[in-house]
Amino acid sequence: MHPEHPGNTAAERAVTAYQPTPLPPAVVVQQAPMVPVQPGAVPSVASIVLPDGRVVTGYAVNPAQPEPLAAKPPVSRAAVNAALGGVGFLAVCGGLLLLTTFIAALTALITQLITLAAVCFGGFVAVQIFKPHGHQGGTTVNIRKAIFKRNHFNG
Repeated sequence: MHPEHPGNTAAERAVTAYQPTPLPPAVVVQQAPMVPVQPGAVPSVASIVLPDGRVVTGYAVNPAQPEPLAAKPPVSRAAVNAALGGVGFLAVCGGLLLLTTFIAALTALITQLITLAAVCFGGFVAVQIFKPHGHQGGTTVNIRKAIFKRNHFNG
């Protein structure tokens, strides 16, 4: 409800017509002679039909553009180069660390394989030496009593 019309009902408001207040004409001060210029683009004219049948025609108003964001200060090339150099240095250090770890693991694996082969071969030789043999044909030599001289066996 409007404070100047406290007793208006819905029916009275539907009938009440408000007239716009005309504006005084603008005073144009000519500082330079006006030269007619063809506009780059013809603005579109919009017409709206109100519910009571009146037609309002006018130019479309462009929506307000938001203010542009403050420009970010440019990043110096020295800072970019330092950052990229740091990333590259860390990548190289990480790669060398991984390579060193891989070489150490490979060395440990090879050492364990050699140790395993030595234990297996030593066990095989021990079994052959200490295995009780029956008399199997051929010459049986008692090594404790044998004398070796120039690859000849003298017993």
